Amino acid sequence: MSVTLSATLAANEDIERRRRAGERVLHLAFGEAGLPVHPALRDRLAAASERNGYGPVAGASGLRAAAAGYWTRRGLVTDPELVVCGPGSKSLLYGLILAIGGDIVLPMPSWVSYAAQADLVGSRPILVPAPPGEGGVPDPDLVAAQVRQARAEGRTVNSVLVTLPDNPTGRLATPETVRRLAEVARDLDLTIISDEIYRDLMHDPDVPYTSPADVAPERTVITTGLSKSLALGGWRIGVARLPEGAHSLRQRVLAVASEIWSAPAAPVQEAAAYAFGDPYELTERIELSRRLHGTVARAVHDRFAEIGASVPTPQGGFYLYPDLSHLRLGGSTEITKILLEEHGIGVLPGHAFGDDPSAARVRVAVSLLYGETTEERLAALTSPDPLSLPWIAANLEFLSTGLSRLSPVRSRTARERGPALVPLPCHG
Repeated sequence: MSVTLSATLAANEDIERRRRAGERVLHLAFGEAGLPVHPALRDRLAAASERNGYGPVAGASGLRAAAAGYWTRRGLVTDPELVVCGPGSKSLLYGLILAIGGDIVLPMPSWVSYAAQADLVGSRPILVPAPPGEGGVPDPDLVAAQVRQARAEGRTVNSVLVTLPDNPTGRLATPETVRRLAEVARDLDLTIISDEIYRDLMHDPDVPYTSPADVAPERTVITTGLSKSLALGGWRIGVARLPEGAHSLRQRVLAVASEIWSAPAAPVQEAAAYAFGDPYELTERIELSRRLHGTVARAVHDRFAEIGASVPTPQGGFYLYPDLSHLRLGGSTEITKILLEEHGIGVLPGHAFGDDPSAARVRVAVSLLYGETTEERLAALTSPDPLSLPWIAANLEFLSTGLSRLSPVRSRTARERGPALVPLPCHG
Protein backbone atom coordinates (compact mmCIF):
# COMPACT_ATOMS: atom_id res chain seq x y z
CA MET A 1 0.00 0.00 0.00
CA SER A 2 1.37 3.40 -1.04
CA VAL A 3 0.36 6.34 1.16
CA THR A 4 0.81 9.86 -0.20
CA LEU A 5 -0.17 13.34 0.96
CA SER A 6 -3.79 14.24 0.22
CA ALA A 7 -4.08 15.87 -3.22
CA THR A 8 -5.85 18.93 -1.81
CA LEU A 9 -3.28 19.48 0.93
CA ALA A 10 -0.38 18.86 -1.46
CA ALA A 11 -1.78 21.37 -3.96
CA ASN A 12 -2.32 23.94 -1.21
CA GLU A 13 1.28 23.63 -0.06
CA ASP A 14 2.60 23.89 -3.62
CA ILE A 15 0.56 27.00 -4.37
CA GLU A 16 1.61 28.67 -1.13
CA ARG A 17 5.25 27.90 -1.96
CA ARG A 18 4.83 29.52 -5.38
CA ARG A 19 3.21 32.58 -3.83
CA ARG A 20 6.08 32.99 -1.38
CA ALA A 21 8.43 32.87 -4.35
CA GLY A 22 6.62 35.84 -5.87
CA GLU A 23 4.36 34.11 -8.38
CA ARG A 24 0.84 35.41 -8.91
CA VAL A 25 -1.34 32.32 -8.37
CA LEU A 26 -5.11 32.35 -8.14
CA HIS A 27 -5.84 29.74 -5.48
CA LEU A 28 -8.77 27.62 -6.67
CA ALA A 29 -7.47 24.29 -5.41
CA PHE A 30 -8.32 24.17 -1.71
CA GLY A 31 -11.76 23.59 -0.21
CA GLU A 32 -11.41 25.88 2.78
CA ALA A 33 -14.46 28.01 3.55
CA GLY A 34 -12.36 31.18 3.48
CA LEU A 35 -14.29 33.19 6.07
CA PRO A 36 -13.54 34.49 9.60
CA VAL A 37 -14.66 32.84 12.83
CA HIS A 38 -17.88 34.33 14.21
CA PRO A 39 -17.16 36.27 17.45
CA ALA A 40 -19.79 34.28 19.38
CA LEU A 41 -17.92 31.06 18.64
CA ARG A 42 -14.58 32.61 19.49
CA ASP A 43 -15.97 33.72 22.85
CA ARG A 44 -17.43 30.28 23.59
CA LEU A 45 -14.10 28.63 22.83
CA ALA A 46 -12.22 31.07 25.04
CA ALA A 47 -14.65 30.55 27.91
CA ALA A 48 -14.10 26.78 27.73
CA SER A 49 -10.31 26.96 27.48
CA GLU A 50 -9.84 25.57 31.01
CA ARG A 51 -11.56 22.32 30.06
CA ASN A 52 -8.59 20.02 29.58
CA GLY A 53 -9.94 16.58 30.42
CA TYR A 54 -10.35 13.88 27.80
CA GLY A 55 -14.09 13.40 28.22
CA PRO A 56 -16.23 10.55 26.81
CA VAL A 57 -15.04 8.84 23.64
CA ALA A 58 -18.45 9.40 22.01
CA GLY A 59 -18.27 13.11 22.78
CA ALA A 60 -19.65 15.36 25.50
CA SER A 61 -23.32 14.86 26.32
CA GLY A 62 -24.07 18.51 25.60
CA LEU A 63 -22.64 18.29 22.08
CA ARG A 64 -24.42 15.02 21.33
CA ALA A 65 -27.72 16.49 22.50
CA ALA A 66 -27.17 19.63 20.41
CA ALA A 67 -26.35 17.57 17.31
CA ALA A 68 -29.45 15.44 17.89
CA GLY A 69 -31.49 18.65 18.02
CA TYR A 70 -29.85 19.88 14.82
CA TRP A 71 -31.02 16.80 12.91
CA THR A 72 -34.42 16.73 14.60
CA ARG A 73 -35.10 20.29 13.41
CA ARG A 74 -34.30 19.05 9.88
CA GLY A 75 -36.92 16.32 10.08
CA LEU A 76 -34.76 13.46 11.37
CA VAL A 77 -35.68 12.72 14.98
CA THR A 78 -32.41 11.70 16.61
CA ASP A 79 -31.45 9.96 19.85
CA PRO A 80 -28.34 11.60 21.38
CA GLU A 81 -27.11 8.11 22.28
CA LEU A 82 -26.73 7.41 18.56
CA VAL A 83 -24.56 10.48 17.96
CA VAL A 84 -20.79 10.04 17.88
CA CYS A 85 -18.43 13.02 17.81
CA GLY A 86 -14.91 13.19 16.44
CA PRO A 87 -12.09 15.59 15.50
CA GLY A 88 -13.67 16.46 12.16
CA SER A 89 -16.07 14.48 9.99
CA LYS A 90 -13.04 13.24 8.04
CA SER A 91 -11.91 11.21 11.06
CA LEU A 92 -15.43 9.92 11.58
CA LEU A 93 -15.64 8.80 7.94
CA TYR A 94 -12.39 6.87 8.36
CA GLY A 95 -13.68 5.26 11.55
CA LEU A 96 -16.95 4.32 9.87
CA ILE A 97 -15.29 2.75 6.83
CA LEU A 98 -13.06 0.73 9.15
CA ALA A 99 -15.90 -0.26 11.50
CA ILE A 100 -18.30 -1.32 8.73
CA GLY A 101 -15.63 -3.28 6.88
CA GLY A 102 -15.72 -4.83 3.43
CA ASP A 103 -15.48 -3.00 0.13
CA ILE A 104 -17.30 0.28 -0.51
CA VAL A 105 -19.11 1.85 -3.47
CA LEU A 106 -18.16 5.46 -4.21
CA PRO A 107 -19.47 8.01 -6.69
CA MET A 108 -17.15 8.86 -9.57
CA PRO A 109 -15.87 11.52 -9.22
CA SER A 110 -15.83 11.89 -5.43
CA TRP A 111 -13.84 13.67 -2.75
CA VAL A 112 -10.19 12.61 -2.80
CA SER A 113 -10.10 11.21 0.75
CA TYR A 114 -12.87 8.62 0.38
CA ALA A 115 -10.90 6.23 -1.83
CA ALA A 116 -7.67 6.99 0.02
CA GLN A 117 -9.25 6.13 3.38
CA ALA A 118 -10.72 2.94 1.94
CA ASP A 119 -7.26 1.97 0.73
CA LEU A 120 -5.78 2.64 4.17
CA VAL A 121 -8.17 0.17 5.82
CA GLY A 122 -7.85 -2.47 3.07
CA SER A 123 -11.21 -1.76 1.46
CA ARG A 124 -11.30 -1.77 -2.34
CA PRO A 125 -13.53 1.03 -3.65
CA ILE A 126 -15.95 0.42 -6.50
CA LEU A 127 -16.26 3.67 -8.45
CA VAL A 128 -19.64 4.22 -10.08
CA PRO A 129 -20.56 7.35 -12.12
CA ALA A 130 -23.42 9.57 -11.01
CA PRO A 131 -26.44 9.98 -13.28
CA PRO A 132 -25.91 12.65 -15.98
CA GLY A 133 -26.21 16.17 -14.60
CA GLU A 134 -26.06 15.02 -10.99
CA GLY A 135 -23.24 14.44 -8.54
CA GLY A 136 -22.44 12.83 -5.23
CA VAL A 137 -24.66 9.75 -5.61
CA PRO A 138 -23.67 6.81 -7.85
CA ASP A 139 -26.20 5.72 -10.44
CA PRO A 140 -28.41 3.21 -8.57
CA ASP A 141 -28.79 0.84 -11.54
CA LEU A 142 -25.02 0.68 -12.01
CA VAL A 143 -24.52 0.19 -8.27
CA ALA A 144 -26.79 -2.86 -8.29
CA ALA A 145 -25.01 -4.41 -11.26
CA GLN A 146 -21.49 -3.77 -10.00
CA VAL A 147 -22.14 -4.92 -6.45
CA ARG A 148 -23.68 -8.17 -7.71
CA GLN A 149 -20.72 -8.69 -10.02
CA ALA A 150 -18.22 -8.00 -7.24
CA ARG A 151 -19.98 -10.41 -4.90
CA ALA A 152 -20.05 -13.05 -7.62
CA GLU A 153 -16.26 -12.66 -7.74
CA GLY A 154 -16.04 -13.37 -4.02
CA ARG A 155 -15.73 -9.80 -2.76
CA THR A 156 -17.54 -8.54 0.33
CA VAL A 157 -19.28 -5.24 -0.37
CA ASN A 158 -20.92 -3.68 2.68
CA SER A 159 -21.45 0.03 2.05
CA VAL A 160 -22.06 2.89 -0.36
CA LEU A 161 -21.02 6.48 0.31
CA VAL A 162 -22.79 9.60 -0.98
CA THR A 163 -22.17 13.36 -0.70
CA LEU A 164 -25.11 15.80 -0.57
CA PRO A 165 -24.45 18.32 -2.09
CA ASP A 166 -21.33 17.13 -3.79
CA ASN A 167 -17.63 17.82 -3.71
CA PRO A 168 -16.17 18.04 -6.42
CA THR A 169 -19.08 18.83 -8.74
CA GLY A 170 -21.14 21.21 -6.59
CA ARG A 171 -24.27 19.36 -7.71
CA LEU A 172 -27.10 17.84 -5.67
CA ALA A 173 -28.59 14.43 -6.44
CA THR A 174 -32.33 14.52 -7.05
CA PRO A 175 -34.74 13.07 -4.48
CA GLU A 176 -35.65 10.38 -7.02
CA THR A 177 -32.02 9.26 -7.36
CA VAL A 178 -31.63 9.16 -3.57
CA ARG A 179 -34.80 7.10 -3.23
CA ARG A 180 -33.67 4.68 -5.93
CA LEU A 181 -30.28 4.26 -4.26
CA ALA A 182 -32.00 3.59 -0.94
CA GLU A 183 -34.03 0.82 -2.59
CA VAL A 184 -30.89 -0.74 -4.03
CA ALA A 185 -29.12 -0.49 -0.67
CA ARG A 186 -32.06 -2.20 1.02
CA ASP A 187 -32.15 -4.98 -1.59
CA LEU A 188 -28.40 -5.57 -1.33
CA ASP A 189 -28.12 -4.94 2.43
CA LEU A 190 -25.69 -2.04 2.06
CA THR A 191 -25.04 0.57 4.73
CA ILE A 192 -25.32 4.09 3.32
CA ILE A 193 -22.80 6.64 4.56
CA SER A 194 -24.15 10.10 3.75
CA ASP A 195 -21.63 12.95 3.96
CA GLU A 196 -23.85 16.02 4.40
CA ILE A 197 -21.28 18.58 5.48
CA TYR A 198 -22.44 21.02 2.77
CA ARG A 199 -26.17 20.62 3.47
CA ASP A 200 -26.57 24.07 5.00
CA LEU A 201 -24.78 25.70 2.05
CA MET A 202 -27.32 24.98 -0.66
CA HIS A 203 -27.31 28.06 -2.89
CA ASP A 204 -31.09 27.91 -3.31
CA PRO A 205 -32.67 26.63 -0.08
CA ASP A 206 -35.91 25.93 -1.97
CA VAL A 207 -34.32 23.17 -4.06
CA PRO A 208 -35.71 19.82 -2.79
CA TYR A 209 -33.23 18.09 -0.48
CA THR A 210 -33.59 14.42 0.40
CA SER A 211 -31.20 12.61 2.70
CA PRO A 212 -30.95 8.81 2.45
CA ALA A 213 -31.94 8.86 6.14
CA ASP A 214 -35.33 10.25 5.09
CA VAL A 215 -36.08 7.14 3.04
CA ALA A 216 -33.81 4.44 4.51
CA PRO A 217 -33.34 5.45 8.17
CA GLU A 218 -32.55 1.90 9.27
CA ARG A 219 -29.32 1.77 7.24
CA THR A 220 -28.09 5.35 6.84
CA VAL A 221 -25.25 7.01 8.75
CA ILE A 222 -24.95 10.79 8.35
CA THR A 223 -21.76 12.75 8.96
CA THR A 224 -21.40 16.50 9.18
CA GLY A 225 -19.30 19.18 10.84
CA LEU A 226 -18.70 22.90 11.11
CA SER A 227 -15.69 23.31 8.83
CA LYS A 228 -17.76 24.40 5.83
CA SER A 229 -20.96 26.08 7.08
CA LEU A 230 -19.16 28.08 9.79
CA ALA A 231 -15.61 28.05 8.36
CA LEU A 232 -14.12 26.15 11.31
CA GLY A 233 -11.84 23.78 9.40
CA GLY A 234 -8.95 24.33 11.77
CA TRP A 235 -11.04 23.55 14.84
CA ARG A 236 -11.56 19.93 13.75
CA ILE A 237 -14.99 18.89 15.01
CA GLY A 238 -17.55 16.59 13.42
CA VAL A 239 -20.56 14.49 14.35
CA ALA A 240 -22.13 11.30 13.02
CA ARG A 241 -25.75 10.18 13.31
CA LEU A 242 -26.09 6.40 13.45
CA PRO A 243 -29.25 4.47 12.50
CA GLU A 244 -31.75 3.39 15.13
CA GLY A 245 -30.72 0.05 16.60
CA ALA A 246 -27.14 0.32 15.31
CA HIS A 247 -25.65 -0.38 18.73
CA SER A 248 -23.11 -2.87 17.40
CA LEU A 249 -21.87 -0.36 14.82
CA ARG A 250 -21.67 2.27 17.55
CA GLN A 251 -19.48 0.05 19.69
CA ARG A 252 -17.16 -0.65 16.75
CA VAL A 253 -16.88 3.04 15.88
CA LEU A 254 -16.13 3.90 19.50
CA ALA A 255 -13.50 1.17 19.64
CA VAL A 256 -11.79 2.73 16.62
CA ALA A 257 -12.12 6.21 18.11
CA SER A 258 -10.68 5.13 21.44
CA GLU A 259 -7.49 3.94 19.74
CA ILE A 260 -7.06 6.84 17.31
CA TRP A 261 -8.34 10.14 18.79
CA SER A 262 -9.59 9.23 22.31
CA ALA A 263 -12.03 12.17 22.36
CA PRO A 264 -12.53 15.45 20.49
CA ALA A 265 -10.92 18.55 22.02
CA ALA A 266 -13.06 19.56 25.01
CA PRO A 267 -13.11 23.37 24.45
CA VAL A 268 -14.04 22.92 20.80
CA GLN A 269 -16.90 20.63 21.81
CA GLU A 270 -18.31 23.41 23.99
CA ALA A 271 -18.33 25.86 21.10
CA ALA A 272 -19.71 23.22 18.72
CA ALA A 273 -22.60 22.45 21.08
CA TYR A 274 -23.57 26.11 20.87
CA ALA A 275 -23.28 26.11 17.06
CA PHE A 276 -25.40 22.98 16.57
CA GLY A 277 -28.12 24.67 18.61
CA ASP A 278 -28.76 26.94 15.56
CA PRO A 279 -28.69 30.28 17.45
CA TYR A 280 -29.87 33.21 15.37
CA GLU A 281 -26.50 34.95 14.99
CA LEU A 282 -24.97 31.77 13.56
CA THR A 283 -27.85 30.87 11.25
CA GLU A 284 -27.62 34.44 9.98
CA ARG A 285 -23.88 33.95 9.35
CA ILE A 286 -24.56 30.71 7.48
CA GLU A 287 -27.19 32.45 5.37
CA LEU A 288 -24.70 35.16 4.41
CA SER A 289 -22.07 32.50 3.65
CA ARG A 290 -24.49 30.53 1.50
CA ARG A 291 -25.29 33.66 -0.49
CA LEU A 292 -21.64 34.61 -0.96
CA HIS A 293 -20.56 31.11 -2.02
CA GLY A 294 -23.39 30.91 -4.54
CA THR A 295 -22.74 34.36 -6.00
CA VAL A 296 -19.03 33.84 -6.53
CA ALA A 297 -19.44 30.24 -7.72
CA ARG A 298 -21.89 31.37 -10.40
CA ALA A 299 -19.52 34.14 -11.48
CA VAL A 300 -16.66 31.65 -11.85
CA HIS A 301 -19.00 29.25 -13.65
CA ASP A 302 -19.80 31.97 -16.19
CA ARG A 303 -16.12 32.58 -16.91
CA PHE A 304 -15.49 28.92 -17.69
CA ALA A 305 -18.64 28.79 -19.81
CA GLU A 306 -17.45 31.82 -21.80
CA ILE A 307 -14.48 29.86 -23.15
CA GLY A 308 -16.68 26.92 -24.17
CA ALA A 309 -16.06 24.66 -21.18
CA SER A 310 -18.79 22.22 -20.24
CA VAL A 311 -19.51 23.07 -16.60
CA PRO A 312 -22.61 22.11 -14.60
CA THR A 313 -24.18 25.00 -12.70
CA PRO A 314 -23.15 24.68 -9.03
CA GLN A 315 -25.96 24.14 -6.54
CA GLY A 316 -24.21 23.94 -3.18
CA GLY A 317 -20.93 24.52 -1.39
CA PHE A 318 -18.17 26.35 -3.24
CA TYR A 319 -17.12 23.98 -6.00
CA LEU A 320 -17.36 23.64 -9.77
CA TYR A 321 -16.24 20.85 -12.06
CA PRO A 322 -15.53 22.22 -15.56
CA ASP A 323 -14.57 20.02 -18.49
CA LEU A 324 -11.94 21.62 -20.75
CA SER A 325 -11.63 18.68 -23.15
CA HIS A 326 -12.73 20.86 -26.06
CA LEU A 327 -9.31 22.56 -25.96
CA ARG A 328 -7.57 19.26 -26.74
CA LEU A 329 -4.66 20.05 -24.43
CA GLY A 330 -4.48 16.61 -22.85
CA GLY A 331 -6.06 15.03 -19.82
CA SER A 332 -6.61 16.36 -16.32
CA THR A 333 -2.90 16.28 -15.38
CA GLU A 334 -1.88 18.24 -18.44
CA ILE A 335 -4.60 20.89 -18.22
CA THR A 336 -3.94 21.38 -14.49
CA LYS A 337 -0.24 21.91 -15.17
CA ILE A 338 -0.93 24.38 -18.00
CA LEU A 339 -3.36 26.37 -15.88
CA LEU A 340 -0.91 26.65 -13.00
CA GLU A 341 2.44 27.06 -14.71
CA GLU A 342 1.39 29.17 -17.69
CA HIS A 343 -1.62 31.11 -16.41
CA GLY A 344 -1.24 31.20 -12.63
CA ILE A 345 -4.54 29.39 -11.96
CA GLY A 346 -4.33 26.64 -9.35
CA VAL A 347 -6.96 23.87 -9.58
CA LEU A 348 -7.07 20.13 -8.86
CA PRO A 349 -7.05 17.48 -11.60
CA GLY A 350 -10.16 15.35 -12.00
CA HIS A 351 -8.21 12.11 -11.77
CA ALA A 352 -7.48 12.93 -8.09
CA PHE A 353 -11.22 12.42 -7.57
CA GLY A 354 -11.25 9.05 -9.31
CA ASP A 355 -12.20 10.45 -12.71
CA ASP A 356 -10.88 9.31 -16.08
CA PRO A 357 -7.33 10.78 -16.36
CA SER A 358 -7.75 11.30 -20.11
CA ALA A 359 -10.65 13.72 -19.53
CA ALA A 360 -9.65 17.36 -18.99
CA ARG A 361 -11.91 17.86 -15.99
CA VAL A 362 -10.74 19.86 -12.99
CA ARG A 363 -12.11 20.73 -9.55
CA VAL A 364 -12.40 24.46 -8.87
CA ALA A 365 -12.92 25.84 -5.35
CA VAL A 366 -13.94 29.52 -5.18
CA SER A 367 -13.82 30.08 -1.44
CA LEU A 368 -10.33 31.61 -1.26
CA LEU A 369 -11.29 34.45 -3.62
CA TYR A 370 -13.03 36.47 -0.91
CA GLY A 371 -9.99 38.38 0.32
CA GLU A 372 -6.61 38.12 2.01
CA THR A 373 -7.54 39.77 5.32
CA THR A 374 -10.31 39.38 7.86
CA GLU A 375 -11.58 42.84 6.94
CA GLU A 376 -11.84 41.97 3.25
CA ARG A 377 -13.57 38.67 3.94
CA LEU A 378 -16.11 40.26 6.26
CA ALA A 379 -16.77 42.92 3.64
CA ALA A 380 -17.37 40.18 1.05
CA LEU A 381 -19.68 38.39 3.45
CA THR A 382 -21.89 41.39 4.12
CA SER A 383 -21.76 43.13 0.74
CA PRO A 384 -24.98 43.15 -1.32
CA ASP A 385 -22.74 42.97 -4.39
CA PRO A 386 -19.52 41.11 -3.52
CA LEU A 387 -18.49 40.88 -7.19
CA SER A 388 -18.02 44.66 -7.25
CA LEU A 389 -15.46 44.64 -4.43
CA PRO A 390 -12.05 45.53 -5.91
CA TRP A 391 -10.19 42.43 -4.75
CA ILE A 392 -12.88 39.99 -5.88
CA ALA A 393 -13.27 41.83 -9.19
CA ALA A 394 -9.49 41.65 -9.67
CA ASN A 395 -9.47 37.91 -8.98
CA LEU A 396 -12.27 37.30 -11.47
CA GLU A 397 -10.53 39.45 -14.10
CA PHE A 398 -7.30 37.50 -13.59
CA LEU A 399 -9.25 34.27 -14.05
CA SER A 400 -10.96 35.54 -17.20
CA THR A 401 -7.65 36.65 -18.70
CA GLY A 402 -5.96 33.34 -18.00
CA LEU A 403 -8.83 31.28 -19.35
CA SER A 404 -9.13 33.43 -22.48
CA ARG A 405 -5.50 32.65 -23.30
CA LEU A 406 -6.08 28.91 -23.11
CA SER A 407 -5.62 27.50 -26.58
CA PRO A 408 -3.35 24.84 -28.10
CA VAL A 409 -1.30 27.43 -29.99
CA ARG A 410 -0.90 29.84 -27.09
CA SER A 411 -0.09 27.05 -24.67
CA ARG A 412 2.63 25.62 -26.90
CA THR A 413 4.18 29.07 -27.21
CA ALA A 414 4.00 29.61 -23.46
CA ARG A 415 5.59 26.24 -22.80
CA GLU A 416 8.51 27.12 -25.02
CA ARG A 417 9.00 30.39 -23.09
CA GLY A 418 8.56 28.78 -19.69
CA PRO A 419 6.48 30.06 -16.77
CA ALA A 420 6.54 33.76 -15.99
CA LEU A 421 6.74 35.31 -12.55
CA VAL A 422 4.14 38.01 -12.04
CA PRO A 423 4.23 40.29 -8.96
CA LEU A 424 1.44 39.84 -6.46
CA PRO A 425 -1.13 42.66 -6.40
CA CYS A 426 -2.26 44.31 -3.18
CA HIS A 427 -5.50 42.31 -3.01
CA GLY A 428 -6.65 38.68 -3.52
